[in-house]
Amino acid sequence: MAGFRSLAYQVRDARNDRALRRHSLRRCLERFAPYGHRATWWHLCDRHGIAPEDRAADPQRLVAALEELEDARAVWLEYERQFAERRRREKHHGLRRPEWAWGGSGDAVVRCADPGVRPDGALGEVLRRLVTALESEPGTGCPVCGEQELRWPAHGPGQRRGPRAGHRAWEGAWAWDGPVCAGCGIVVPRPALADAVSMADPASAGAA
Repeated sequence: MAGFRSLAYQVRDARNDRALRRHSLRRCLERFAPYGHRATWWHLCDRHGIAPEDRAADPQRLVAALEELEDARAVWLEYERQFAERRRREKHHGLRRPEWAWGGSGDAVVRCADPGVRPDGALGEVLRRLVTALESEPGTGCPVCGEQELRWPAHGPGQRRGPRAGHRAWEGAWAWDGPVCAGCGIVVPRPALADAVSMADPASAGAA
């Protein structure tokens, strides 16, 4: 299975036809798609003038989209590296972190609840704002746009949809995901929020 760097090379390789270069960019999103696959693709298409279904897109636009994705990936990989180092130090001193602390996966780190509603600005800038929030004291608003109106999805925090609905899963993405920002549409990561917000009861919030 080709890795992100190999796929990025294929996007840049002028010997490849346009369809392959576009396909390779789409496959890069299988390795890193901070908004989720569809939302990240639509974001890159909007930002760089690519028709989402155009299989013969301008190679220069494809490369520009790739460069934006690479910048965001570099931001997140550096955060993951520093997070891992910090956790090693904390474990050495016997310190624990909450069970929902980031576990080290680049997939949908700032997922968009609706692929059509996304933050303004480049992916790297959005992730820099998120990293700043994660490395600061937890807040009460969206770490990306500052919006204070945060809405819990109907199924509630930490609960799965489908046959296991109502089951609290404080691990992985379900524990990472918090409420949806009413401004930029991201699913705010719990670690960026103060306890009173990240553990809010969506039933009571909806009744307010």
